[in-house]
Amino acid sequence: MAKQAFPLSGVYGLIETGPVVLISTRWKGRESIMAQSWHTMIEFDPPILACVISESNYSFELIEKSGECAINIPTVEIGRQVALCGNSSGRNADKFEACAFTREKASDVEAALIGECYASLECKVIDRVKQYDLFVMEVTRAWVDPAVTEPRTLHHRGYGAFMVAGETVSLPSEMR
Repeated sequence: MAKQAFPLSGVYGLIETGPVVLISTRWKGRESIMAQSWHTMIEFDPPILACVISESNYSFELIEKSGECAINIPTVEIGRQVALCGNSSGRNADKFEACAFTREKASDVEAALIGECYASLECKVIDRVKQYDLFVMEVTRAWVDPAVTEPRTLHHRGYGAFMVAGETVSLPSEMR
């Protein structure tokens, strides 16, 4: 079968880097949550990741001013709440309330962890590439629900389409 031309506007759906996450932020009593899928690991030890967050997002302002956030990793079981969170702004609404999310106290950051997410990462901004609205963050503490042994995470394909992580396979690897 021969390949066909593909629209450039859909490329991100082919090469998404990871699961949809919910980034919670807090600064001077204001807080928000945003759904986000443009992130990638850039270092293993210490764990450092990069996130693209548009300056048009309310969360951008809170992260830029506070220098920190929490990255919460949801599963398909709360997919409708994740979509609601991603399709609304925190400027004029309490997304914790609107999405029925539980606030949990973090250890290293002011932002609340989201109780319904199977994992949460407390992050501090260590660098920024303004041209691309890219925040580089060090994970200072990580939390995971031990009862969730095979998380079915959401992966954004674009325009309301999501893929759910499935079967895990093992392949030969010399890396340990």
